[in-house]
Amino acid sequence: MATDYYAVLGVRRDAGQDEIKKAFRRLARELHPDVNPDPKTQERFKEINAAYEVLSDPQKKQVYDLGGDPMSGAGGAGGAAGFGAGFGNFSDIMDAFFGTASQRGPRSRTRRGQDAMIRLEVELDEAAFGTTKDIQVDTAVVCNSCSGEGAAPGTSAQTCDMCRGRGEVSQVTRSFLGQVMTSRPCPQCQGFGTVVPTPCPECAGDGRVRSRRTLTVKIPAGVDNGTRIQLAGEGEVGPGGGPAGDLYVEIHELPHPVFQRRGDDLHCTVTIPMTAAALGTQCPLETLDGLEEVDIRPGTQSGQSIPLHQRGVTHLRSGGRGDLIVHVEVQTPGKLDAQQEDLLRQLAKLRGEERPSGHFQPGQQGLFSRLKDAFNGR
Repeated sequence: MATDYYAVLGVRRDAGQDEIKKAFRRLARELHPDVNPDPKTQERFKEINAAYEVLSDPQKKQVYDLGGDPMSGAGGAGGAAGFGAGFGNFSDIMDAFFGTASQRGPRSRTRRGQDAMIRLEVELDEAAFGTTKDIQVDTAVVCNSCSGEGAAPGTSAQTCDMCRGRGEVSQVTRSFLGQVMTSRPCPQCQGFGTVVPTPCPECAGDGRVRSRRTLTVKIPAGVDNGTRIQLAGEGEVGPGGGPAGDLYVEIHELPHPVFQRRGDDLHCTVTIPMTAAALGTQCPLETLDGLEEVDIRPGTQSGQSIPLHQRGVTHLRSGGRGDLIVHVEVQTPGKLDAQQEDLLRQLAKLRGEERPSGHFQPGQQGLFSRLKDAFNGR
């Protein structure tokens, strides 16, 4: 063969169809007569057109690679010289100029449903140890009357007579490229290729209806605010009775009257009089595990913390639990009667604290004050 079609398109002899098509698109955009009217350019366009006609056809390409004449019986090489002859399908030239080809065929009436989300409030102990809860959800479900088909009982969908089941209609217009055929979704069947003459009265042809149902949700131990539990296939059923989406249950933990949660640790504050702090005592505390005695050792200072290990929230993805941290606040009496004041003066005299000088440290806060500021967002 006198003409090297691979060289014309600028590709290797072992190039695949994608590489050949990409090279042709690039050259077609540069050399098309309506874009570049130069006579030499027109001859060059005919060459790439003829080369693409051969190399894009597997049978012609095989004959060409074996040294035969791929155009024999097809009008000879001169048949490729006419405008568009090298485009086995007119969509090739549209693809070359606009980068995409139309999607053929009707679209399905059956589609996947959307995901749904519901907010669920839980108590602290439920979040700490896990629980099961019944929830009510209002979502789309398959229509029992038509089983998702959308047609009234005893009827069925019919092929659209406008597009004859293709889901699209075509229109021929003239442009600088000549006659151009464009396609668009069929306006009668909306691109489905079928029409439903008698829609189901229950779902109005959608194949689904809204219904309230009850689900049992297992809440794992250790969930926190914002944790989402996925229930696969429990969301909205899709149009046409399509597969359901997923349901997400978002956890909202209610405030506790005593404990504040920080991660998997729990914090609370116990206020004791200064005499109890000095002498030591035991304070009963209702924990998540039941009643326990918090041991206040003699000489406990305000701001000290007492950890109760393994009394916090269960770790969500591992074993064990967090801690319960009890913060101590020592309360100084604001009013004293004469006898109490006399006793305190005697104690101060015994301890040599009648006129204490104090110990000042610039800008330093106690532990309890820092914790209070952290809790208050300061």
